[in-house]
Amino acid sequence: MENNEQYYIIRTDRAGVFFAQIAERRGDEADLRNARRIHYWSGATECLGIATNGVGHGSRITVSVTEMTVLGVIEIHPATEKATECLKNFASWIA
Repeated sequence: MENNEQYYIIRTDRAGVFFAQIAERRGDEADLRNARRIHYWSGATECLGIATNGVGHGSRITVSVTEMTVLGVIEIHPATEKATECLKNFASWIA
């Protein structure tokens, strides 16, 4: 069980990159809470940068879903307070 209040950047093998809280992990499977998929980002070169500083103008982040399960988790990075504020408040991308 992860820290219920902590947000993470979760990179998966095929589903992309997510900003979420982790409810539970089972190997490379994770149950996420308050999850947003980061479809496209600017202002960071990769997941460590997103977890440290958040994203910049022009990024595309989906709406938040209450819960979901992702498979193929290959990276998990705790998000800093700065990144968490940025990503929680970033406007949702609607195509």
